[in-house]
Amino acid sequence: MTSQTTQGEDVIAILLQQHQRVKELMADIRTADGDHKRQAFDELRALLAAHETAEEMVLRPVTRSLGEQAVAQARNAEEDQANHVLADLEKLDPADAEFDATFATFEQAVLMHAEKEEREEFPLVQAESSPQRLARLGKALLAAEKIAPTHPHPGAAGSTTAQWTVGPFASLVDRARDAVTRATS
Repeated sequence: MTSQTTQGEDVIAILLQQHQRVKELMADIRTADGDHKRQAFDELRALLAAHETAEEMVLRPVTRSLGEQAVAQARNAEEDQANHVLADLEKLDPADAEFDATFATFEQAVLMHAEKEEREEFPLVQAESSPQRLARLGKALLAAEKIAPTHPHPGAAGSTTAQWTVGPFASLVDRARDAVTRATS
């Protein structure tokens, strides 16, 4: 995944930038058609797969360490649900009405999830972490995204442990599949 961030940014700044990119891609998907719609969806799918995996690997343990187990569990549960829907969307043709209907529901859920992170989780982590720690977490998040899967894997979603054990192997398979798809398209 390519990140639109600079090396010194903290984890919250990186995540907020990614949330903005997700919103842009979702708006694009709503209005696009044909190959452009498929390409925008593929970019969104890869961004969300890596973004959510990295949050579960890097941010959720911090949230838990701050005594906010319920917040971490709620966000992971939302990500698990989104991962299932994303996997379903990936099987649909973006030109079909079923894709649009499923995507509209998915979009609302993702936007609500991002809003909850921005309102409940990010301020907590920011308030309880030094700028140096936020920068270290940012580097860790970007590193996790580099090894994260590019497709949804509902079996691993919502679990930090599963992300650490399954994620790197799923990522290798995903990246190989992506390379073959690009070469044969």
